[in-house]
Amino acid sequence: MTRPARPTRHVLILGGTTEGRRLAGDLSAVHPTGLRVTTSLAGRVATPRLPEAGEVRIGGFGGPAGLADWLRDHAVDLLIDATHPFAVRITANAARAAGEAGVPLLALRRPGWTPVPGDRWHPVDSLAGAADLLPGLGSRVLLTTGRLGLEFFAHLAEPWFLVRTVDPPTGPCPPRTTVLTARGPFDLDGERELLREHRIDVLVTKDSGGAATAPKLTAAREAGIPVVIVRRPKPPTGVPTVADPAEAVARADRLLFGTPS
Repeated sequence: MTRPARPTRHVLILGGTTEGRRLAGDLSAVHPTGLRVTTSLAGRVATPRLPEAGEVRIGGFGGPAGLADWLRDHAVDLLIDATHPFAVRITANAARAAGEAGVPLLALRRPGWTPVPGDRWHPVDSLAGAADLLPGLGSRVLLTTGRLGLEFFAHLAEPWFLVRTVDPPTGPCPPRTTVLTARGPFDLDGERELLREHRIDVLVTKDSGGAATAPKLTAAREAGIPVVIVRRPKPPTGVPTVADPAEAVARADRLLFGTPS
């Protein structure tokens, strides 16, 4: 007797990270049939890197209510938040929308960076806190916090800033700013040369985690340069979190198909 076909399940990945792209491919490879994978990208980068598997949508949802409607209208069985660790608004929207729509939610977050002997880290809780700390630490700043939020540094007239972003900034910037558009991953030799060439004496970054942009921390440690590092915001309470795509695939299997651990 032929068993009835298992209904197709639908996973929506809120992506934009290396881990999100990898997860879309891993889920599609593990379940070439019986699973529909859609990745949603916010559209904040002019030329985003797209996943190689699954469907892709670009653009916002119109807040948590719009996302909840999308989950219901497209029969989503599992929502996975694989956005940047500092994407606070969309992470909060995902938690609210999943609750409203009754859809399980899983967060995929790569681990943050950990200081090692020789690091001169100055942790702060916000970009405003980083700006307050800068004048006493250095005069030539490598700023790698992204193109959003530069207004927090715009009042600093004395330091010279090298702002490295994927796309050029559009908002207020410090008066003495040079913009370097570049996309990781970055290698250690390149980061050493960047610090030497521009005579950088302080680095400002967010605790994004991952290997793609970590070499700047090693280069700063080797050069004895202080690092102002913005701590990660706390995730919404009650949302299960995994550290890598393999864990996410295993958790998705259990939630969608009842696969044992």
